[in-house]
Amino acid sequence: MDPIRRRKVAAAIAAVIAHLAEAPQQVEAPAPSPEPLPPTPSPWAFAGRHDAMLLRSLWQRRVARLG
Repeated sequence: MDPIRRRKVAAAIAAVIAHLAEAPQQVEAPAPSPEPLPPTPSPWAFAGRHDAMLLRSLWQRRVARLG
């Protein structure tokens, strides 16, 4: 192998080794995960609240009539 080609090969190998030596330092931390969405009320919760409010309004009407 001629001396110029040896120098080119040595320079290429040195560049690869230098790049690999710096690689762990260039690793970025993973991006933080987005905040989870707040829990949404279930349809069962809406139905239960509606029933409770309806029962209360019916009870109030009955009491209002008696009084």
